Amino acid sequence: MSLLAHPPLLPLEHGGERAWIQPQLDTLCATFAATAAQRDRQGGHAAHERELIRASGLLNLSTPTALGGHGANWQTVYRTVRQLAEADSALAHLFAFHHLQVATVLIFGRPEQQARLLSDTAARRLFWGNALNPSDRRATAQPTPGGYLVNGPKSYCSGSVGSDRMTVSAWHEATQSFLIGVVATDAPGVHVVADWDAFGQRQTDSGTVTFEQVFIADDDVLIHPGEAATPWVTLRSQLAQHVLGSLYAGLAAGALRAGLDFSRELARPWSASGVSRAVDDPYTQLRYAELWLQVKAASAVSDAAAAAIDEAFAQGPSLDAATRGDVAIAVAEAKVLSHRAAMEVTSRFFELTGARSTATGRGLDRFWRNARVHTLHDPVDYKLRDIGRYVLEGRHPEPTAYS
Repeated sequence: MSLLAHPPLLPLEHGGERAWIQPQLDTLCATFAATAAQRDRQGGHAAHERELIRASGLLNLSTPTALGGHGANWQTVYRTVRQLAEADSALAHLFAFHHLQVATVLIFGRPEQQARLLSDTAARRLFWGNALNPSDRRATAQPTPGGYLVNGPKSYCSGSVGSDRMTVSAWHEATQSFLIGVVATDAPGVHVVADWDAFGQRQTDSGTVTFEQVFIADDDVLIHPGEAATPWVTLRSQLAQHVLGSLYAGLAAGALRAGLDFSRELARPWSASGVSRAVDDPYTQLRYAELWLQVKAASAVSDAAAAAIDEAFAQGPSLDAATRGDVAIAVAEAKVLSHRAAMEVTSRFFELTGARSTATGRGLDRFWRNARVHTLHDPVDYKLRDIGRYVLEGRHPEPTAYS
Protein backbone atom coordinates (compact mmCIF):
# COMPACT_ATOMS: atom_id res chain seq x y z
CA MET A 1 0.00 0.00 0.00
CA SER A 2 1.01 3.60 -0.49
CA LEU A 3 2.94 5.37 2.25
CA LEU A 4 0.45 8.20 2.44
CA ALA A 5 -3.20 7.56 3.17
CA HIS A 6 -4.29 8.50 -0.33
CA PRO A 7 -8.05 8.89 -0.74
CA PRO A 8 -9.64 5.89 -2.46
CA LEU A 9 -9.17 5.97 -6.20
CA LEU A 10 -12.03 7.98 -7.61
CA PRO A 11 -15.02 6.32 -9.25
CA LEU A 12 -14.91 5.47 -12.92
CA GLU A 13 -17.66 6.26 -15.39
CA HIS A 14 -19.16 2.87 -14.61
CA GLY A 15 -18.33 2.45 -10.96
CA GLY A 16 -18.94 -1.29 -10.80
CA GLU A 17 -15.41 -1.92 -12.03
CA ARG A 18 -13.72 0.44 -9.59
CA ALA A 19 -12.87 -2.19 -7.00
CA TRP A 20 -10.32 -3.99 -9.20
CA ILE A 21 -7.98 -1.04 -9.64
CA GLN A 22 -6.45 -0.82 -6.17
CA PRO A 23 -5.68 -4.53 -5.74
CA GLN A 24 -4.05 -4.66 -9.18
CA LEU A 25 -2.06 -1.54 -8.41
CA ASP A 26 -0.96 -2.83 -4.99
CA THR A 27 0.24 -6.08 -6.57
CA LEU A 28 2.24 -4.27 -9.24
CA CYS A 29 3.80 -1.94 -6.69
CA ALA A 30 4.84 -4.77 -4.39
CA THR A 31 6.35 -6.70 -7.30
CA PHE A 32 8.23 -3.68 -8.66
CA ALA A 33 9.49 -2.55 -5.26
CA ALA A 34 10.97 -5.98 -4.57
CA THR A 35 13.22 -5.81 -7.64
CA ALA A 36 13.68 -2.04 -8.04
CA ALA A 37 17.23 -1.82 -6.67
CA GLN A 38 18.48 -4.78 -8.72
CA ARG A 39 16.86 -3.56 -11.94
CA ASP A 40 18.21 -0.06 -11.32
CA ARG A 41 21.74 -1.49 -11.21
CA GLN A 42 21.17 -3.47 -14.39
CA GLY A 43 19.33 -0.82 -16.38
CA GLY A 44 18.19 -1.86 -19.83
CA HIS A 45 14.79 -2.68 -21.27
CA ALA A 46 11.98 -3.33 -18.80
CA ALA A 47 10.39 -6.01 -20.98
CA HIS A 48 9.10 -8.28 -18.19
CA GLU A 49 7.71 -5.40 -16.16
CA ARG A 50 5.97 -3.99 -19.22
CA GLU A 51 4.15 -7.29 -19.64
CA LEU A 52 3.06 -7.23 -16.00
CA ILE A 53 1.60 -3.75 -16.54
CA ARG A 54 -0.08 -4.92 -19.73
CA ALA A 55 -1.56 -7.97 -18.00
CA SER A 56 -2.91 -5.83 -15.14
CA GLY A 57 -5.37 -4.05 -17.43
CA LEU A 58 -4.19 -0.66 -16.22
CA LEU A 59 -3.04 0.38 -19.70
CA ASN A 60 -6.73 0.86 -20.51
CA LEU A 61 -7.38 3.04 -17.47
CA SER A 62 -7.77 6.37 -19.32
CA THR A 63 -9.35 5.05 -22.53
CA PRO A 64 -13.06 5.97 -22.62
CA THR A 65 -15.56 3.24 -21.88
CA ALA A 66 -17.20 3.75 -25.27
CA LEU A 67 -13.91 2.70 -26.87
CA GLY A 68 -13.39 -0.36 -24.69
CA GLY A 69 -11.42 1.19 -21.84
CA HIS A 70 -12.20 1.84 -18.19
CA GLY A 71 -12.94 5.55 -18.50
CA ALA A 72 -11.01 6.68 -15.43
CA ASN A 73 -10.71 10.38 -14.77
CA TRP A 74 -7.32 12.05 -14.60
CA GLN A 75 -7.33 12.23 -10.81
CA THR A 76 -7.39 8.44 -10.77
CA VAL A 77 -4.70 8.16 -13.43
CA TYR A 78 -2.32 10.57 -11.68
CA ARG A 79 -2.81 8.95 -8.28
CA THR A 80 -1.99 5.64 -9.91
CA VAL A 81 1.18 7.16 -11.38
CA ARG A 82 2.13 8.55 -7.98
CA GLN A 83 1.73 5.23 -6.21
CA LEU A 84 3.72 3.41 -8.91
CA ALA A 85 6.47 6.03 -8.56
CA GLU A 86 6.76 5.26 -4.86
CA ALA A 87 7.80 1.74 -5.86
CA ASP A 88 9.71 2.47 -9.09
CA SER A 89 9.67 5.89 -10.73
CA ALA A 90 11.11 4.60 -14.02
CA LEU A 91 8.23 2.18 -14.53
CA ALA A 92 5.78 4.85 -13.39
CA HIS A 93 7.27 7.05 -16.12
CA LEU A 94 6.59 4.36 -18.74
CA PHE A 95 3.04 3.94 -17.51
CA ALA A 96 2.35 7.67 -17.34
CA PHE A 97 3.72 8.37 -20.81
CA HIS A 98 1.48 5.66 -22.25
CA HIS A 99 -1.54 7.49 -20.84
CA LEU A 100 -0.17 10.82 -22.06
CA GLN A 101 -0.23 9.44 -25.61
CA VAL A 102 -3.80 8.23 -25.11
CA ALA A 103 -4.64 11.78 -24.02
CA THR A 104 -2.84 13.10 -27.10
CA VAL A 105 -5.21 11.12 -29.33
CA LEU A 106 -8.21 12.28 -27.29
CA ILE A 107 -7.19 15.95 -27.51
CA PHE A 108 -5.73 16.16 -31.01
CA GLY A 109 -7.60 13.41 -32.84
CA ARG A 110 -10.84 13.56 -34.77
CA PRO A 111 -13.65 11.31 -33.44
CA GLU A 112 -13.03 8.71 -36.14
CA GLN A 113 -9.30 8.65 -35.31
CA GLN A 114 -10.04 8.24 -31.61
CA ALA A 115 -12.42 5.38 -32.32
CA ARG A 116 -10.00 3.56 -34.60
CA LEU A 117 -6.79 4.07 -32.63
CA LEU A 118 -8.06 3.72 -29.09
CA SER A 119 -10.50 0.87 -29.68
CA ASP A 120 -7.57 -1.09 -31.08
CA THR A 121 -5.41 -0.01 -28.16
CA ALA A 122 -7.97 -1.25 -25.65
CA ALA A 123 -8.71 -4.52 -27.43
CA ARG A 124 -5.04 -5.44 -27.86
CA ARG A 125 -3.70 -3.72 -24.75
CA LEU A 126 -1.19 -1.84 -26.84
CA PHE A 127 1.65 0.04 -25.15
CA TRP A 128 2.24 3.57 -26.47
CA GLY A 129 5.58 5.36 -26.56
CA ASN A 130 6.56 8.92 -27.32
CA ALA A 131 8.60 10.50 -30.11
CA LEU A 132 7.11 13.95 -29.69
CA ASN A 133 9.95 15.87 -28.03
CA PRO A 134 9.06 19.52 -28.85
CA SER A 135 12.63 20.72 -28.31
CA ASP A 136 14.01 18.53 -31.10
CA ARG A 137 13.25 19.72 -34.63
CA ARG A 138 15.62 17.40 -36.46
CA ALA A 139 12.89 15.07 -37.71
CA THR A 140 11.18 16.80 -40.62
CA ALA A 141 7.91 16.34 -42.47
CA GLN A 142 7.52 16.69 -46.23
CA PRO A 143 4.12 16.53 -47.94
CA THR A 144 3.58 13.61 -50.28
CA PRO A 145 0.42 12.29 -51.94
CA GLY A 146 -1.88 10.95 -49.23
CA GLY A 147 0.20 12.14 -46.29
CA TYR A 148 3.74 13.04 -45.27
CA LEU A 149 7.22 11.56 -45.29
CA VAL A 150 9.16 11.91 -42.05
CA ASN A 151 12.96 11.84 -41.94
CA GLY A 152 15.47 12.38 -39.16
CA PRO A 153 16.06 11.61 -35.48
CA LYS A 154 14.08 12.41 -32.35
CA SER A 155 15.78 12.30 -28.95
CA TYR A 156 14.51 11.59 -25.43
CA CYS A 157 11.71 9.37 -26.69
CA SER A 158 10.26 8.02 -23.45
CA GLY A 159 8.80 4.54 -23.70
CA SER A 160 9.82 4.09 -27.33
CA VAL A 161 11.85 0.92 -26.71
CA GLY A 162 9.42 -1.99 -26.76
CA SER A 163 6.37 0.10 -27.60
CA ASP A 164 3.63 -0.88 -30.04
CA ARG A 165 2.71 2.60 -31.24
CA MET A 166 4.17 6.06 -30.90
CA THR A 167 3.07 9.62 -31.30
CA VAL A 168 5.61 11.61 -33.29
CA SER A 169 6.23 15.26 -34.05
CA ALA A 170 8.11 16.34 -37.17
CA TRP A 171 9.11 19.87 -38.10
CA HIS A 172 7.51 21.42 -41.19
CA GLU A 173 9.81 24.13 -42.42
CA ALA A 174 7.34 25.95 -44.67
CA THR A 175 4.90 26.68 -41.84
CA GLN A 176 7.48 26.74 -39.04
CA SER A 177 5.33 24.33 -37.08
CA PHE A 178 5.08 20.67 -36.15
CA LEU A 179 3.14 17.87 -37.72
CA ILE A 180 1.93 15.47 -35.03
CA GLY A 181 0.95 11.98 -36.02
CA VAL A 182 0.87 8.32 -35.11
CA VAL A 183 3.17 5.54 -36.27
CA ALA A 184 3.46 1.85 -35.53
CA THR A 185 6.81 1.25 -33.86
CA ASP A 186 7.53 -1.62 -36.25
CA ALA A 187 6.63 0.38 -39.38
CA PRO A 188 9.20 0.38 -42.21
CA GLY A 189 11.84 3.04 -41.68
CA VAL A 190 11.30 3.43 -37.92
CA HIS A 191 14.48 2.64 -35.96
CA VAL A 192 14.50 2.75 -32.16
CA VAL A 193 17.92 2.85 -30.51
CA ALA A 194 18.12 2.11 -26.77
CA ASP A 195 20.79 4.71 -26.04
CA TRP A 196 19.48 6.20 -22.77
CA ASP A 197 22.46 6.23 -20.38
CA ALA A 198 21.63 8.69 -17.60
CA PHE A 199 22.51 7.79 -14.00
CA GLY A 200 18.83 7.79 -13.02
CA GLN A 201 15.44 6.74 -14.42
CA ARG A 202 17.36 3.93 -16.04
CA GLN A 203 14.40 1.80 -17.15
CA THR A 204 12.17 4.36 -18.82
CA ASP A 205 12.84 2.67 -22.18
CA SER A 206 13.80 6.07 -23.55
CA GLY A 207 15.84 6.10 -26.71
CA THR A 208 16.56 7.88 -29.94
CA VAL A 209 14.09 7.19 -32.74
CA THR A 210 15.28 7.71 -36.31
CA PHE A 211 12.82 7.97 -39.19
CA GLU A 212 13.87 7.09 -42.74
CA GLN A 213 11.23 7.92 -45.34
CA VAL A 214 8.47 6.96 -42.91
CA PHE A 215 5.07 7.50 -44.47
CA ILE A 216 2.35 8.92 -42.23
CA ALA A 217 -1.01 8.78 -43.95
CA ASP A 218 -3.41 11.69 -43.59
CA ASP A 219 -5.66 9.42 -41.52
CA ASP A 220 -2.84 9.10 -38.97
CA VAL A 221 -2.05 12.82 -38.80
CA LEU A 222 -3.48 14.30 -35.60
CA ILE A 223 -2.25 17.87 -36.12
CA HIS A 224 -1.42 19.14 -39.59
CA PRO A 225 1.34 21.73 -39.98
CA GLY A 226 0.09 25.28 -39.60
CA GLU A 227 -3.09 24.41 -37.70
CA ALA A 228 -4.05 27.10 -35.19
CA ALA A 229 -3.54 26.27 -31.53
CA THR A 230 -6.63 26.50 -29.32
CA PRO A 231 -6.88 26.35 -25.51
CA TRP A 232 -8.10 22.76 -25.89
CA VAL A 233 -5.14 21.72 -28.04
CA THR A 234 -2.65 23.40 -25.69
CA LEU A 235 -4.12 21.55 -22.70
CA ARG A 236 -1.95 18.61 -23.72
CA SER A 237 1.17 20.30 -22.37
CA GLN A 238 -0.46 20.54 -18.96
CA LEU A 239 -1.20 16.83 -18.86
CA ALA A 240 2.45 16.25 -19.74
CA GLN A 241 3.71 18.65 -17.07
CA HIS A 242 1.54 17.00 -14.42
CA VAL A 243 3.02 13.63 -15.30
CA LEU A 244 6.34 15.08 -14.12
CA GLY A 245 4.94 16.57 -10.92
CA SER A 246 3.19 13.31 -10.09
CA LEU A 247 6.40 11.35 -10.57
CA TYR A 248 8.28 13.75 -8.28
CA ALA A 249 5.61 13.50 -5.57
CA GLY A 250 5.70 9.70 -5.78
CA LEU A 251 9.49 9.65 -5.63
CA ALA A 252 9.44 11.79 -2.50
CA ALA A 253 6.93 9.47 -0.84
CA GLY A 254 8.94 6.39 -1.82
CA ALA A 255 12.15 7.81 -0.40
CA LEU A 256 10.39 8.79 2.80
CA ARG A 257 9.00 5.28 3.16
CA ALA A 258 12.48 3.80 2.65
CA GLY A 259 13.97 6.14 5.23
CA LEU A 260 11.28 5.42 7.80
CA ASP A 261 11.64 1.67 7.33
CA PHE A 262 15.40 1.89 7.81
CA SER A 263 15.12 4.11 10.87
CA ARG A 264 12.58 1.82 12.50
CA GLU A 265 14.43 -1.40 11.80
CA LEU A 266 18.15 -0.78 11.35
CA ALA A 267 19.28 2.71 12.34
CA ARG A 268 21.32 3.19 15.51
CA PRO A 269 20.79 6.17 17.82
CA TRP A 270 23.57 8.71 18.14
CA SER A 271 25.57 8.27 21.33
CA ALA A 272 24.72 11.75 22.65
CA SER A 273 20.98 11.26 22.21
CA GLY A 274 20.46 9.37 25.46
CA VAL A 275 17.94 7.02 23.84
CA SER A 276 18.18 3.36 22.95
CA ARG A 277 16.24 3.53 19.67
CA ALA A 278 16.83 5.86 16.74
CA VAL A 279 13.12 6.57 16.46
CA ASP A 280 13.12 8.04 19.99
CA ASP A 281 15.69 10.72 19.12
CA PRO A 282 13.80 14.05 19.15
CA TYR A 283 15.95 15.42 16.35
CA THR A 284 15.10 12.41 14.21
CA GLN A 285 11.42 12.96 14.97
CA LEU A 286 11.72 16.64 14.08
CA ARG A 287 13.42 16.01 10.73
CA TYR A 288 11.00 13.27 9.72
CA ALA A 289 8.10 15.57 10.56
CA GLU A 290 9.54 18.19 8.21
CA LEU A 291 9.98 15.65 5.41
CA TRP A 292 6.51 14.24 5.99
CA LEU A 293 4.95 17.69 5.67
CA GLN A 294 6.73 18.27 2.37
CA VAL A 295 5.47 14.99 0.96
CA LYS A 296 1.97 15.64 2.29
CA ALA A 297 1.87 19.10 0.72
CA ALA A 298 3.16 17.82 -2.61
CA SER A 299 0.49 15.12 -2.68
CA ALA A 300 -2.27 17.58 -1.83
CA VAL A 301 -1.37 20.09 -4.53
CA SER A 302 -0.93 17.21 -6.98
CA ASP A 303 -4.51 16.14 -6.33
CA ALA A 304 -5.71 19.73 -6.74
CA ALA A 305 -3.95 20.07 -10.09
CA ALA A 306 -5.40 16.77 -11.32
CA ALA A 307 -8.89 17.94 -10.32
CA ALA A 308 -8.35 21.14 -12.34
CA ILE A 309 -7.28 19.04 -15.33
CA ASP A 310 -10.44 16.95 -15.02
CA GLU A 311 -12.63 20.05 -15.00
CA ALA A 312 -10.90 21.45 -18.08
CA PHE A 313 -10.87 18.10 -19.88
CA ALA A 314 -14.62 17.78 -19.44
CA GLN A 315 -15.11 20.98 -21.46
CA GLY A 316 -13.44 19.48 -24.53
CA PRO A 317 -12.92 21.75 -27.54
CA SER A 318 -15.05 24.49 -25.92
CA LEU A 319 -12.35 25.02 -23.27
CA ASP A 320 -11.66 28.73 -22.84
CA ALA A 321 -8.29 30.41 -22.38
CA ALA A 322 -8.95 31.53 -18.80
CA THR A 323 -9.77 28.01 -17.58
CA ARG A 324 -6.77 26.63 -19.42
CA GLY A 325 -4.63 29.30 -17.74
CA ASP A 326 -5.95 28.33 -14.31
CA VAL A 327 -4.92 24.74 -15.03
CA ALA A 328 -1.44 25.89 -15.99
CA ILE A 329 -1.03 27.68 -12.65
CA ALA A 330 -2.33 24.70 -10.66
CA VAL A 331 0.03 22.36 -12.50
CA ALA A 332 2.97 24.74 -12.00
CA GLU A 333 2.27 24.92 -8.27
CA ALA A 334 2.18 21.14 -8.03
CA LYS A 335 5.34 20.76 -10.04
CA VAL A 336 7.35 23.24 -7.96
CA LEU A 337 6.31 21.77 -4.61
CA SER A 338 6.76 18.19 -5.83
CA HIS A 339 10.17 19.05 -7.30
CA ARG A 340 11.27 20.52 -3.97
CA ALA A 341 9.91 17.58 -1.98
CA ALA A 342 11.64 15.06 -4.23
CA MET A 343 15.03 16.74 -4.06
CA GLU A 344 14.84 17.42 -0.34
CA VAL A 345 13.52 14.06 0.83
CA THR A 346 15.71 11.89 -1.41
CA SER A 347 18.81 13.61 -0.06
CA ARG A 348 17.97 14.43 3.56
CA PHE A 349 16.70 11.01 4.61
CA PHE A 350 20.30 9.76 4.52
CA GLU A 351 21.12 12.14 7.38
CA LEU A 352 18.52 10.28 9.45
CA THR A 353 19.52 6.74 8.49
CA GLY A 354 23.31 7.01 8.75
CA ALA A 355 26.25 5.65 6.82
CA ARG A 356 24.99 2.06 6.76
CA SER A 357 22.06 3.10 4.60
CA THR A 358 24.48 4.10 1.81
CA ALA A 359 25.57 0.51 1.20
CA THR A 360 25.52 -0.18 -2.51
CA GLY A 361 23.48 -3.34 -2.10
CA ARG A 362 20.59 -1.45 -0.56
CA GLY A 363 20.29 0.81 -3.60
CA LEU A 364 18.68 3.66 -1.67
CA ASP A 365 20.63 6.18 -3.71
CA ARG A 366 18.35 5.37 -6.64
CA PHE A 367 15.69 7.69 -5.23
CA TRP A 368 18.01 10.70 -5.37
CA ARG A 369 19.46 9.73 -8.76
CA ASN A 370 16.00 9.27 -10.23
CA ALA A 371 14.79 12.56 -8.80
CA ARG A 372 17.90 14.47 -9.88
CA VAL A 373 17.71 13.23 -13.46
CA HIS A 374 13.98 13.69 -13.89
CA THR A 375 13.73 17.13 -12.29
CA LEU A 376 16.09 18.41 -15.01
CA HIS A 377 13.40 17.87 -17.66
CA ASP A 378 12.66 21.59 -17.93
CA PRO A 379 13.70 24.44 -15.62
CA VAL A 380 11.52 24.81 -12.55
CA ASP A 381 12.56 28.48 -12.32
CA TYR A 382 10.25 29.25 -15.24
CA LYS A 383 7.35 27.73 -13.31
CA LEU A 384 8.17 30.04 -10.41
CA ARG A 385 8.30 32.97 -12.84
CA ASP A 386 4.85 32.05 -14.16
CA ILE A 387 3.44 31.74 -10.65
CA GLY A 388 5.00 35.06 -9.66
CA ARG A 389 3.47 36.83 -12.65
CA TYR A 390 0.09 35.33 -11.78
CA VAL A 391 0.30 36.33 -8.13
CA LEU A 392 1.45 39.88 -8.95
CA GLU A 393 -0.59 40.66 -12.02
CA GLY A 394 -3.11 37.87 -12.57
CA ARG A 395 -1.29 36.86 -15.78
CA HIS A 396 -1.69 33.33 -17.03
CA PRO A 397 1.34 31.61 -18.60
CA GLU A 398 1.66 31.87 -22.35
CA PRO A 399 0.75 28.42 -23.73
CA THR A 400 3.83 26.55 -24.93
CA ALA A 401 4.90 22.93 -25.00
CA TYR A 402 6.03 23.38 -21.38
CA SER A 403 3.67 25.98 -19.89
